[in-house]
Amino acid sequence: MILGENIRESLRSLMGAKQRSLLALIGIVIGIGSVIAMVTVGQIVENEVIRQFKEMGTDVCSVQQEYGRGSKSSGFNLQNVLKIPQACSTIRTVAPYVSFYSDLKFSGKRSSCPALGVTEEFARLYKIPISTGRFISDLDGHSAFCVLGDSKAKWLREHGESNPVGKQVIYDERIYTVIGIADAVPMGTFTPYEINEGIMIPIKTAMRSQDRPQINTFGSRMIESGISQQATEQLKNYFKLTSKTEIRVTSAEELVAQMKKQMRMFTALLGAIGSISLIVGGVGVMNVMLVSVSERKKEIGIRRAIGAKRKDIQFQFLVESIILSFIGGLLGTALGVGATAIICNFAGWSFFVSEGAVMLGVGVSAAVGIFFGYYPARQASALSPIDALRS
Repeated sequence: MILGENIRESLRSLMGAKQRSLLALIGIVIGIGSVIAMVTVGQIVENEVIRQFKEMGTDVCSVQQEYGRGSKSSGFNLQNVLKIPQACSTIRTVAPYVSFYSDLKFSGKRSSCPALGVTEEFARLYKIPISTGRFISDLDGHSAFCVLGDSKAKWLREHGESNPVGKQVIYDERIYTVIGIADAVPMGTFTPYEINEGIMIPIKTAMRSQDRPQINTFGSRMIESGISQQATEQLKNYFKLTSKTEIRVTSAEELVAQMKKQMRMFTALLGAIGSISLIVGGVGVMNVMLVSVSERKKEIGIRRAIGAKRKDIQFQFLVESIILSFIGGLLGTALGVGATAIICNFAGWSFFVSEGAVMLGVGVSAAVGIFFGYYPARQASALSPIDALRS
């Protein structure tokens, strides 16, 4: 009963000073809205990054050759790499590749172009969609076939070739027949950029090119997720036995764990930045309540004179502060969610409303009301009835 009367009295008081209440509300709305928007965007970015890893698969790992000081590497032996699935029980498939650089020529035009020498498994491991034609096959051997990446396919179309499949191009002073066109592949930590920007040819053909490229990196897929440590041990032991080579294994599973940790820190940082505006809003609430106490000294004196206790006066002003902050919290939550939806729409991210962020908005708004309303409420309750009536 007393609480209900206090709430009604608080609303009447806030409505009686609309301009001050509105200014305080703006501070709280912006503060809560910025905190919710930044925290939610941080969580959405984290989910997007992790989703990109999981689309490729958390059972994927990349193997690179370690170089000692002053040592010269001859790269991985192709046959040794291809035998890994038979020698390592944790590895299902491998996709070795080499990369080199030259000029691509077509119809008298020239373009700088990277190239990848790949195996048939390369397309499955890196999930390369083929829009026209086919991908490189292990049966191609030393054939002069190539698959155009999305960027180079567009380059040929710009120069008048609407259907490059079956046409011939010159690369590294050798004539290649185009057998397929790859669609654009989303770039990620494990994805070679040459897939989109260059051409792909059979790995045996590439290793006989003028540059004599070496296999320094290859991708592999484990038999299941969650066994990256066992796979790493088996791969290291395998290369010590076959070629006395030191390797470094990077798994998607490890990168996801590291990314989650980094993104949580990023989200916390965004929340801390947004909290600055929240503190400013809280100070605005405190100022409004202090002015309210100063203007209502006579009212406080009358209440004390007719029997109201100090805790009753303190509770009245504290309720007023909490109501002001709570209304600001609700409006700020709506603003934060709306801002997040707009950001996700422009960025092309999957939008969701974080329950934790909404609870944070409501909880923080109440906490702001209590924290910044306590001092004005205490000041009001400490007034002497006689001094208050005299004012």
